[in-house]
Amino acid sequence: MLRRLYDWVIAKAGTPQATWALALVSFIESSFFPIPPDVMLVPMCLANRRRAFFYAAVCTLASVIGGFLGYAIGYYLWEAIGSWVIQSYGLGAKFDEFQKAFVEYGWWIIVIKGMTPIPYKLITIASGVAHFPLLAFTVASVLSRGMRFFLVAGLLYFFGEPIRAFIEKYLTLLTTGFAVLLVGGFVALRYL
Repeated sequence: MLRRLYDWVIAKAGTPQATWALALVSFIESSFFPIPPDVMLVPMCLANRRRAFFYAAVCTLASVIGGFLGYAIGYYLWEAIGSWVIQSYGLGAKFDEFQKAFVEYGWWIIVIKGMTPIPYKLITIASGVAHFPLLAFTVASVLSRGMRFFLVAGLLYFFGEPIRAFIEKYLTLLTTGFAVLLVGGFVALRYL
C-alpha cells in the first residue's frame, strides 16, 4: 500500500495539477500521511528550477496549515485518532519519551525536528497533546518547515540535477547540521 501511495505522489509531480498535489501532500503529511512532500518537491524543482522557491513556499504554507490539523488531533482527538496515528508509525514508546522532553523543550523540538525528515505529524500531534501555545507553535512551525523546504529548493535551484542524489542521501545530515548551526547561533547571541 505504501508503495502505491509513493507511486501516486511521484506521478502527480509531473501533472498540470502538481502544485495543488504538492500542497495537498504537504498538508496531510503534517497530520497523518506517511509520505513526505520532498518526493514531489525535488522533481518539481528540477523540472522548473525558476519556480523552486515558489514550490518551497507552497510546501511551507501547506505544511504549517496541515500542522494545525495535527495539533487539533493531539489537542482534541488524542484518544480517538492521535494515539492511533502515533501507534501506526510504531512510535508509541518513543512518543512517551518525546512528550516528557516536549514539556521542557517544546519550542526547540518544533524548530529542530521540524527541519528534519522525521515524521512532522509526531511534532504536531505532540504539540496539541502538550497544549503548547498555538502562537509559539505557529512561529516555530513556519521557521522550521520554511528552512527545511527552502534549503532543499535552494540547493536544487543553484546546483540542479547533480545535487539530487546528494540531497536524497544526506537530507537528514544536511537539515540536522543546519539546525545545529541555527541553535548554536541563538546560544551564541544569548551568551556572548
